[in-house]
Amino acid sequence: MFYWLMKRVFVGPLLRLVYRPWVRGAEHVPAEGGAILASNHLAVIDSFFLPLALDREIVFIGKQEYFTGRGLKGRMTAGFMRGVGTIPVDRGGGKAGEAALRTGLRRLSEGGLFGIYPEGTRSPDGRLYRGKTGVARLALESGAPVVPVAMVGTDVAQPMGRRIPKVMRIGIVIGEPLDFSRYRGMENDRFILRSVTDEIMYAIMSLSGQEYVDVYAATQKARIATGHPAAGSEAERLPAAPGGRPAPAVQVPVPPEDEAPTSVG
Repeated sequence: MFYWLMKRVFVGPLLRLVYRPWVRGAEHVPAEGGAILASNHLAVIDSFFLPLALDREIVFIGKQEYFTGRGLKGRMTAGFMRGVGTIPVDRGGGKAGEAALRTGLRRLSEGGLFGIYPEGTRSPDGRLYRGKTGVARLALESGAPVVPVAMVGTDVAQPMGRRIPKVMRIGIVIGEPLDFSRYRGMENDRFILRSVTDEIMYAIMSLSGQEYVDVYAATQKARIATGHPAAGSEAERLPAAPGGRPAPAVQVPVPPEDEAPTSVG
């Protein structure tokens, strides 16, 4: 109930009015049954705008820190996250991360939509980073299709450190579902997990038009924080796309100029 109140009565109408989000490919989301929505991650507001594009409820994984804040703001944030069904995950990995994945599997087995950011954290610079294999494990263990998603412009609206997003159009591009049933039962093969993850990331890259960096976003953030050279500079040769493939010949999607503002939700 809280989810739909926020989407249709309180937050959703305001976001639609102010940011005029545009959507392409919403028809690719299955009308029923479990499915994984795997998206790039550019800003905190990604988890607000993607649900606006869908008629179905979607549940995300969220970092544990959203649930442990202090003071009024911390309690309000934790209450909101719980209200919309966000699943807390300890990004340090281990048993806590495993528990979050199990919760996702349960969500999928119940026929729901489960949203995940394979990069594991927000991109520090708007580029697409190496995907973690948790999304592949979810796909292979659940048998659910993976729907690739590209958020467009959220990093410009809300760059790192900015709380209130600036007013501009936000885009969501949704691709055709990916079927990995051919790998069912191979979820413990790390090479298969990496291959599936790279295929998912390639699909996201093809939708978003982002430049790819073949390191984890968390590693890149650590390098930047400690003053080390960031990966992916011109002097460092890295694969142009996930899995060592050539980069797809695509550009960053742009808002439609000849259409009325998209009505979503």
